[in-house]
Amino acid sequence: MAPVGKGAGSGVETGYASICWDASSDDTGVVGYDIYRLDVGGFVHAASTTSTVGGFSGELGRLYTMYVVAKDAAGHVSPPSRLITVAATLGMSPTSTPTPTPGDREPPSQPAGLRDACLMDYEGVTFCWQRSTDNVAVTAYDVYRETATGFVKVGTLDGAGSTNFMERQGLVIGQRYTYVVVARDAAGNLSVPSEPLSALAREGLPSPSPTPTIDPTCVVSYRAATWGSRVNAEITVRNAGTTAIDGWTLTVGYPAAASSVRLVSGWSADWTQSGTELTGVSKRWNKVLHAGSATQVGFTASYSGSVPAPVTLRLNGRTCATP
Repeated sequence: MAPVGKGAGSGVETGYASICWDASSDDTGVVGYDIYRLDVGGFVHAASTTSTVGGFSGELGRLYTMYVVAKDAAGHVSPPSRLITVAATLGMSPTSTPTPTPGDREPPSQPAGLRDACLMDYEGVTFCWQRSTDNVAVTAYDVYRETATGFVKVGTLDGAGSTNFMERQGLVIGQRYTYVVVARDAAGNLSVPSEPLSALAREGLPSPSPTPTIDPTCVVSYRAATWGSRVNAEITVRNAGTTAIDGWTLTVGYPAAASSVRLVSGWSADWTQSGTELTGVSKRWNKVLHAGSATQVGFTASYSGSVPAPVTLRLNGRTCATP
C-alpha cells in the first residue's frame, strides 16, 4: 500500500494510481518500463520501474490516464501499451472516502461516436465525434495520435466550435493512424480518452475547376453526324464582336474519357490533335473574320464506345458562347 498524506497546504488527500502489465520480450532483454501520465498539456513521464507494476501519487479518487513503454539497454523503446484510466486509491480496500475539495473537480464526459472521413474533400485524415458534456462547460478537445513510441498531441479544438478534426502534415496517404480525443474544462479536469479510432489518410476530392468565363464576342455552333466508328463534325465560328478577328485558332476539347477519339482528316483549317483536344488553325483565305461574319470548318475523327461530345470550344484561347 502506498503512503497516504495531505498535499502541502492544499487540503487534498493523496492516493496512488497504479497499474500492472504482462512482461515485454526483447532479443537482448528488457531493462525497464516508463509510465506516461496524461496532463492538461499532454502526456508526461510519471514513473520508471523494472517490475511489471508501477504508478504514481495523485489526488485521491481522481481519474488518471496512462500508458507504458518498455525499453532495452540500447535505448530502444517499444510501442505504447493501450491507454488505461484508473482512480488514485488508498489501496485494494480504501479506508476512507475522499473529502470533496473546493472548486470544479468534475471532468467532462468521454468523447464518443468518433467517425472517420467526416470531410471527404480534405487531403489527409479527417474525423469527427459527438460533443462531451460537463457540469460547467467543455472548453477544449485535445487530439492525440499514436506513434511508434507513445501518444502525441496533434491538435486542440475549441470546446464550443466544430468537432471536425483535420491533419495532413507528415502523414502518408493510404496509411492508417490511430487517434484518441480528450475533453477538458476550464478547471483543467480531463475526460477519459475516447475509444481509439483508426483513420485513413485519404487523397481528398479534387478541387473543382473554375467555371470558364464565356467570351460573348465569339459564338461557336457544333453539329456532328456519325456512321460506323466515325464522327463528322461541322463547326460554325461567328465573330459577334464589333472588330475584326485577324487570324484564329479553334480548339475542340473532348472529355478525358473520350481518349479513343482520333483525328482522321479536316477541312477549312489546318487540324492537329493533342490528347483529347483537336485544334484547327485558320487558312490564309479565312483568317480574317469581320464583325458579324462567320466561317464553317470541320473534321472527321474515329472513335469507339459512345459518341463523344465536346466539353470546351475555344477561339484564340477564349471560351466561346454556344447557341
